[in-house]
Amino acid sequence: MNTGAEPLASIQGEGPFSGYDLDSRFYDEMFDSGGSPRGSCERLKAALTELNPEDLEKLQEGVYRRFLYEGITFTVLDAEEATERIIPIDCVPRLLSAAEWDHIERGLKQRLAALNLFLKDVYHEGRCLREGVVPVDVVLGCPQYRMEMRGLKVPHDVYVAVCGTDIVRTHEGFAVLEDNLRVPSGVSYMLACRNAIKDVLPRLYREHRVREVADYAEHLHSTLVSLGHSPREPNVAVLTPGIFNSAYYEHAFLAGEMGVDLVEGQDLLVRDAALYARTTAGLRRIDVLYRRVDDDFLDPVTFRGDSALGAAGLFHAYRAGNLVLANAPGTGVADDKSIYAYVPGIIRYFLDEEPILANVETHLCRDPEGLAYTLEHLDELVVKEVGGSGGYGMLVGPHASASERKEYAERLRADPANFIAQPTLALSRSPCFVEGGIEPRHVDIRPFVLQGREEQHVVPGGLCRVALRRGSLVVNSSQGGGCKDIWVLEG
Repeated sequence: MNTGAEPLASIQGEGPFSGYDLDSRFYDEMFDSGGSPRGSCERLKAALTELNPEDLEKLQEGVYRRFLYEGITFTVLDAEEATERIIPIDCVPRLLSAAEWDHIERGLKQRLAALNLFLKDVYHEGRCLREGVVPVDVVLGCPQYRMEMRGLKVPHDVYVAVCGTDIVRTHEGFAVLEDNLRVPSGVSYMLACRNAIKDVLPRLYREHRVREVADYAEHLHSTLVSLGHSPREPNVAVLTPGIFNSAYYEHAFLAGEMGVDLVEGQDLLVRDAALYARTTAGLRRIDVLYRRVDDDFLDPVTFRGDSALGAAGLFHAYRAGNLVLANAPGTGVADDKSIYAYVPGIIRYFLDEEPILANVETHLCRDPEGLAYTLEHLDELVVKEVGGSGGYGMLVGPHASASERKEYAERLRADPANFIAQPTLALSRSPCFVEGGIEPRHVDIRPFVLQGREEQHVVPGGLCRVALRRGSLVVNSSQGGGCKDIWVLEG
């Protein structure tokens, strides 16, 4: 798909939408194919049309200043250094109807339920492996599979308590692009977007009867508490790698909102197979640890011996049943991009249901047929490393040069099992304020799902990521993307 082609039509007339590109290849979140606003967007479109360029500039400046004041940043990595920047935020919200959200919510709950059952199975009986639902070598050969978790009883069988699933929309509907089950991030950006937009568009926000997301931290805390098995109220803490981590703002924000301790590895010690935090009032027992540290760095005794981010003996306390970890170690095997291709089958096997949300067509380069197809169609596909994240190590074939594709093909041949390929999706587009006017940009959405002892909760909205560069399909903030608020309407 050549996303650089000329648009087929544009909106005529005066105002900020004048000349707004309509391209039949892409679903537009605000306008139908004839240029009329979709039913749920009529009020928003009318309100924005009344604004002059100066008013729009003030709106955009208002949301940006809110992010600047809050210090909401992310880290961009390049060849020489890591740079801290304010996340770009767009002032035009994206709207979803109640019916659209109901479909997404049901699909997310179904998917997480199946993935938790899959994780329990692959670390215990392995029925789905014996019966060929997922190839044995794909699971056992996954770098995220943890032998240390074999046979270990996970409290309430909740391996994944916090999930962030990336969802895209095309003309065919909503589809899951990938699951994030290890230490998913971005919820603080979602909350910050909402606060910023409510500040600058208070009347419109009220009129649209938008579902609230402000109680996320409350739901997160109750989810974590529900997983504890202490006779008293479980003590919860958030484990962060420290202030130099790109998501430290979020770690500190969530700990503060939940009213729990924010701890680093140096604050922790294990005594009598239990985890304690050093505080000014003495040692405090920790029953549930919301860890924002990768598996490898949790415990230098069990995992990487050179880690200073976790605590010696932490996994021993976990294995002894004296500590709950959210999310459990080893969950990465279920969000590995090679496993992704098998999730529809996993849903059918464990739940005996058809998937509500579709997968994106995926070619596994570990298979000779998948590798051959990928190499032959490299100029048409998006190729990703199976353990990659943040848009790093990815090739967008239609936007890559011949030399970049040639170099990437050499990497594919050298280690085919490390890559998957997918079609270049026609991601939906949403109006964004750009250089004095409103233009369409490609978007996705990362909703957040919580799984407690008995209940699931899906935040009504999520982090809407935006590919701010004209024609770009890469929404990651580390690759030039930004974010905007999502309004899920009551009805």
